[in-house]
Amino acid sequence: MGIVTANLAVSLDGYTAGPDQSLEHPFGPGVREPLTSWMGETDRPGREQDAHLLGVLHANTGAHIMGRNMFGPGRGAWDESWTGWWGPEPPYHAPVFVLTHHPREPLPMEGGTTFEFVTDGIEAALDRARAAAGEQDVEIAGGASTVRQYLQAGLLDELVLHVVPVALGLGAGVRLLDDVRATLEPVEAIASPTVTHLRYRVLNSL
Repeated sequence: MGIVTANLAVSLDGYTAGPDQSLEHPFGPGVREPLTSWMGETDRPGREQDAHLLGVLHANTGAHIMGRNMFGPGRGAWDESWTGWWGPEPPYHAPVFVLTHHPREPLPMEGGTTFEFVTDGIEAALDRARAAAGEQDVEIAGGASTVRQYLQAGLLDELVLHVVPVALGLGAGVRLLDDVRATLEPVEAIASPTVTHLRYRVLNSL
């Protein structure tokens, strides 16, 4: 069986998203660019390690889990015309289990991605994802509140943080480690001009 892993971009002051998230601003106004611009710059000189890491990060992933807020901006009953942020071919190419309180039929997409909607909690979603992944890894794709739930429950084996050297100073928003007590073991640190990648093994949740 593979491991349960997660990776997130985070600011120096701990934010993964800001307040006022919406269809137009899924990370909150003014937050997406500073947190994720490095992902589109991996072809530049000095960014070779970023490109390599992004290329191998999901190489052994057999299934994904995400929260409803990562799948889309809606709440309440489903608008079934919404099929995600990613267009007809999402980047996952594997089963994706979406945590929700509202049932919905599975949604097959191009490229091998099928979104399945789980209404009976994080452990049930993990059981289904492990069954789908087989010997491969399960990735908790996000957002931060979903990763936090798995970390608090002691169900996460590995956490990779892409630490961007900006302090967002939001005063409100989403911080991954709020209300989390856990012991992590550093496994790897990779620095580049615009981001530092930190890989941790999760030893326990306290």
